[in-house]
Amino acid sequence: MRLGAQVRQTGGFLAALRRAEEMGAEVVQLFVQSNRQWRMPERGAGLFEAYRAAMDASDVVSATVCHAPYLINVISTDATTRARSFGSLVANLRAATALGAFALVLHPGSHRGTDAGTATLRIAKTVVAALEEAVNLAGTTCDLLFENTAGSGGTVGRSLAELRALIDATGGDRRVGVCLDTQHLWASGTSFATIAEADALVAGIADAIGLERLRCLHLNDSKVPLGAQRDRHENLGEGAIGPGPFRALLGHPALQDLPAVLETPGAGNGPRKEDLVRARELLEAGLAARGRGASPAPR
Repeated sequence: MRLGAQVRQTGGFLAALRRAEEMGAEVVQLFVQSNRQWRMPERGAGLFEAYRAAMDASDVVSATVCHAPYLINVISTDATTRARSFGSLVANLRAATALGAFALVLHPGSHRGTDAGTATLRIAKTVVAALEEAVNLAGTTCDLLFENTAGSGGTVGRSLAELRALIDATGGDRRVGVCLDTQHLWASGTSFATIAEADALVAGIADAIGLERLRCLHLNDSKVPLGAQRDRHENLGEGAIGPGPFRALLGHPALQDLPAVLETPGAGNGPRKEDLVRARELLEAGLAARGRGASPAPR
């Protein structure tokens, strides 16, 4: 398992890459535009080329993943927001591809009372159209990964079944996959507190969406209890999930080829080097526990 982090981007992409290297992150997650505005910054092709070259030369970071802005809601009831969301999604796919990212992570959206089935079809149709429009001169685009949600309001993607429905509605497009967030799983009522529960979760992923569709993990503890249906991240081992469940899940053999990204608060500015160290300790303990055939130690 390659462990990484969402990294502060003050100073630009290359500065973020340097921070990731200093942290010991094997994977770096970036936003290609501000979460607070629709406008994509103007950037020359040279900036993207420089980032890809630096990535290729890095002895630490081996992969980049991008996250779409939280403003995007392709099934908004407001026509202006829908149009802006589509344009932003296309622009983010193009920028992520130019950076050499393997995927762009997207929150599916909130239907705000629209029929769930209709909302699913609209999301899928929009995503496929965006992927087609974003294709570069080489005829490629990065993958798009639907992220599961914590379950509040009218969000889509609260369960493995809803994620499966989204994938099916795209016609099984090979460019579409899933990124699972551990805090969102917990908040939506999915426990992985023991090896047995973690195994059941992974088996459920295999049955519902296929392990080949699971292409990234977001590793976050939770400020809220199991089933609270709120998106509130905490540092690993310091929240309602605690270290035991992370050992149980991270040690699963079927997950070992995945990139896993911390989106924890750290001391207020995002993940720190010590948070990655903690993640590696939990991973190693989980692997050891499974090697011994024992359950992870209690919290």
